[in-house]
Amino acid sequence: MFGFGIKNKTVKELRKNQGLTAKELAQRLKLDAIDILQIEDMRLKDVPEPLQSKITPILRGDDTDKMKWL
Repeated sequence: MFGFGIKNKTVKELRKNQGLTAKELAQRLKLDAIDILQIEDMRLKDVPEPLQSKITPILRGDDTDKMKWL
């Protein structure tokens, strides 16, 4: 996935594509799960900027590309 159109998708759709629950995503971002649930129905481009810059690499899958597999 090259990131084309990623900002037009909802946070919930992108989170489910990565196989994450709201609680797991909140733990990765060091936030409360309620914060994630509040923005789930928003498109990624509508999420406020400090949170958007933290959440985009995780929802895009950048962190899973760097995992070391044995």
